[in-house]
Amino acid sequence: MSQVLYRKWRSRSFDELIGQDHVVRTLKNALKSGQISHAYLFAGPRGTGKTTTARLLAKAVNCLSNDQEKPCNRCEICVAINEGRCLDLIEIDAASNRGIDEIRDLREKVGFMPTQARYKVYVIDEVHMLTPEAFNALLKTLEEPPPHVIFVLATTAPDRIPPTVLSRCQRFDFRRIPVKAIMERLEYIASQEGISVEPEALSFIAHQAMGSMRDALSLLDQLRAFGDGTITLELARAVTGAISQETVAELIGFLARGQTAELIAYLDELIDRGAEPRQILQEILSYLRNLLLVKISGDRAPGDLPAETLERMKELSAYLPTSQWIRIIRLLSRTAIEMKGGLSPQLALEMAFIEATTPETQPPSTPIPAPSSEIKESEQAATPAAQPEATPQPLPAVQAVEQGSAPKPGAEEVAFLRGQWLKILTSIRGVDKALEALLRDCEPVSVQENVVTLGFYYPLHREKAEEDKRRGILEEVLGKFLGRPVRVKCVVIPKKKSAPPPRTPAEDPLVKIAVEKLGARVKIRPENEGGGHVQKEGL
Repeated sequence: MSQVLYRKWRSRSFDELIGQDHVVRTLKNALKSGQISHAYLFAGPRGTGKTTTARLLAKAVNCLSNDQEKPCNRCEICVAINEGRCLDLIEIDAASNRGIDEIRDLREKVGFMPTQARYKVYVIDEVHMLTPEAFNALLKTLEEPPPHVIFVLATTAPDRIPPTVLSRCQRFDFRRIPVKAIMERLEYIASQEGISVEPEALSFIAHQAMGSMRDALSLLDQLRAFGDGTITLELARAVTGAISQETVAELIGFLARGQTAELIAYLDELIDRGAEPRQILQEILSYLRNLLLVKISGDRAPGDLPAETLERMKELSAYLPTSQWIRIIRLLSRTAIEMKGGLSPQLALEMAFIEATTPETQPPSTPIPAPSSEIKESEQAATPAAQPEATPQPLPAVQAVEQGSAPKPGAEEVAFLRGQWLKILTSIRGVDKALEALLRDCEPVSVQENVVTLGFYYPLHREKAEEDKRRGILEEVLGKFLGRPVRVKCVVIPKKKSAPPPRTPAEDPLVKIAVEKLGARVKIRPENEGGGHVQKEGL
């Protein structure tokens, strides 16, 4: 059985490691100076070379060659590690060996001397999967291991590792490999393997890998097995279920022009031909990102966009303002999260398209009145809402929305929001019930240009509402009510204390004391007859 490409072409020296120059330089200098740490943490996305670098380090510290450049890949230790038969390189999968018993077994074996190499190197992959008890059992050994032991911890989620473990390791952050570097490596491997592949197909594979060399090689291996001839761009798209840039541009064109029926029909046609809804959404989001950058930066093209694609993006970006494109991207990004656990990805995508092409505010049923500067003073005097000393009430604000009248800037917009607060809460309830509960202890404070300030009675409620996801929901809902994009600012305000109800003279504590002291029948005069005095009678 032949080896798959990503195993056959695994880097065997530090110079072959792609896209991690900062890691390579640091480790090579440490090897030359002899400053080897007892514990390393390799963190980064999948397929970026963490486990490969751990094996290179194991070879380098045990290499028997006298050359400056290590590993040599010729000595007995290097050959044994390359062939996977070195007993002093122990690789542990923490995802399946995550309990305290496995770590206790490791601690017992750490003290034994290496069998053939200078150092025993323990590589614990996906270390974040260990249980808290297993981490605690590993701590002391990780801090003060025997002099012949080196630990290398590899993880894709460093934030899930306890700080006590992080503080005992030298941390190296692996980065996503650039598209250009992946293309160059794929081109070299294809030439060595005798694989005929078009440059456009190489670019497509590199973009699909999203910074992972292992994913790129796996996809190239799959495409080689699918067809006997040249690997073309059409073949790569057919195998992965992706769609062309022209098809994505057509979808976004329908989206920008608000042609909902044509958009849904075209989407259904693509899915009937075998396209995957999640893949379609991924391609659309990638295209929209470049489109937004083109609209903001003008002639400067992001990445390696062809001239034809750049011109098409400029044409499409002119259909909508920047704020509208941002709204669409946010909406589709939330849909990508919903599609992961949804039963019907196609339905979720169709609903997102329908919502994106629906106007944020419905057109008024009656003509919008002329600006206030053009209204005659006599008409202003006849309108109760135009009186400056009148306090805006919630009911007129509700009527204004129902009749299609836009709220006025400043204090009147604050009153407008307060009057619509129950409707705002209802709109938010369908999206985030927890946010709706937080807003019940909140009130609009001010509206200045495009900034809406909300006052919360409790600091914890303000912190929860300021989270990025909830802030986005607030800005979208409030923007719909105000008819323009807005930003939300959250502050803490003192809670209003309601005045206690007036007490009757009989409830006054002084009156009660007087009655007890006099010990006789008394008569209490109301305040309008003398201020609630006590009269003694019948002594």
